[in-house]
Amino acid sequence: MSLLSRSSVFNFAKRGFASSSKIPDLTKDRYPVKRGNYAIINDQDVAKFESILEKHRVITGEETQGYNIDWIGSVRGSSNVVLKPKTTEEVSEILKYCNSRKIAVVPQGGNTGLVGGSVPVFDEVVISMSLMNQIERIDEYSGIVRCQSGVVLEALEANVREKNLCVPLDLGAKGSCHIGGNVSTNAGGLRLIRYGNLHGSVLGVEAVLANGQIMNLMSNFKKDNTGFHLKHLFIGSEGSLGIVTKLAIHCPTAPQAVNLAFVGVENYQNVLDTFLLAKKELGEILSSVEMIDELSLGCSTTMCNIQSPLQTYPFYMIFETSGSNNAHDEEKLTNFLNNAMEKSLVADGVVTNESAKMKTIWEMRERIAESLLKMGYCFKYDISLPLSHFYEIVPVLRERVGDLAKIVCGYGHVGDSNLHLNVLCDSFNKEIYSLVEPFVFEYTSKLNGSVSAEHGIGFHKPKYLHFSKSKEAIDMMRQLKTLMDPNEILNPYKVLPPLNK
Repeated sequence: MSLLSRSSVFNFAKRGFASSSKIPDLTKDRYPVKRGNYAIINDQDVAKFESILEKHRVITGEETQGYNIDWIGSVRGSSNVVLKPKTTEEVSEILKYCNSRKIAVVPQGGNTGLVGGSVPVFDEVVISMSLMNQIERIDEYSGIVRCQSGVVLEALEANVREKNLCVPLDLGAKGSCHIGGNVSTNAGGLRLIRYGNLHGSVLGVEAVLANGQIMNLMSNFKKDNTGFHLKHLFIGSEGSLGIVTKLAIHCPTAPQAVNLAFVGVENYQNVLDTFLLAKKELGEILSSVEMIDELSLGCSTTMCNIQSPLQTYPFYMIFETSGSNNAHDEEKLTNFLNNAMEKSLVADGVVTNESAKMKTIWEMRERIAESLLKMGYCFKYDISLPLSHFYEIVPVLRERVGDLAKIVCGYGHVGDSNLHLNVLCDSFNKEIYSLVEPFVFEYTSKLNGSVSAEHGIGFHKPKYLHFSKSKEAIDMMRQLKTLMDPNEILNPYKVLPPLNK
């Protein structure tokens, strides 16, 4: 095994989230979608919004363009009004008025989503949560944190770290995404294998319904077994049932020792067997297991100017351990890697607990999406598949699209069966689009997988929801939507498939 020497030099760039400079087509022109029967914004509406908010928090005209385009440049709306509330009461007044006028709205956090869920499809009013960024309380004894939904994930992590806590969620977009957006999409992230998803970590929410009613579902306890847990309606519903304005989240004690291993693997079967060995030998300290194929890693190292410490292999894996005793954890990780190499599961690897080197290794993984966008237009799919079939869709799709695509690659959270599948081309290509959809979702469904592992449904996937949910389940979702948002003003054209009328 080769170890990272202290003299090794790795160059890495500060993370930046920006899509291709080319402005995408309007969503209504690129996709077959019809505008709903909603009111068209007029000057009186703008005046009403300015009476609720300070005038400078009502954005109109050209300044709204950035709020209309998603991060990957796949969809673009035509909203001319962006509202920036600071309080739950302001959100309530906005929604009360919009509901009375039947004005469609779209809540927006950091706008780092990958399924078109956080931008307008047509001319919906954007409610930006960026100014609702107050951390109200950090209880270091219970680990419970109460904050507004517009707090940036990285800022929340920095604040709780001062109390020796950590946020049970880590994403590549942490420098931009909002914790409220994470909750609204039930974001998964890099350490779900250790901390679970947000349905388990979020103890309560405050949300505003379409009619302006404020639902106080906050809690100060992990154990609060009082009737229906209504908070779960808002976790993962992508703003379609209500706008999350505050939340209470349990933050565990921050690990005192973090170690990282980056290894090269010759084939996918060895990926599986190495993962199985890691679960057996690392057990309670294992916090993350990631898989990256050769093409994916090549994109991030080349386009983001990052030097990989290993030579080229068909697959790479990242193992992170988090514990309280560094000597103990480092010994366990080293023994695991030695055993993996003796069994010929791992071809080569590096291990480190130096923060700069760990950051470099994580950037090779986290900046893959960014690097692909620098190279052209990327069709991105976020699916859950049985581990025995986890990677096989990549070569199948590569053969299906042939020379039409520049790159077909896959990477993701092998620790929780979540594959990120990517098809790269120069620009949006209708021929490739027809080849990959609905094929990807049909393939996933045949394996009893999920068409959305962690990114949500958004605008891109409502018509494919039936591949993962029964008709009865979708009907019940629709009943909840009708009950809580009868005028369907909240994030329309998203999550649920349109009714055949």
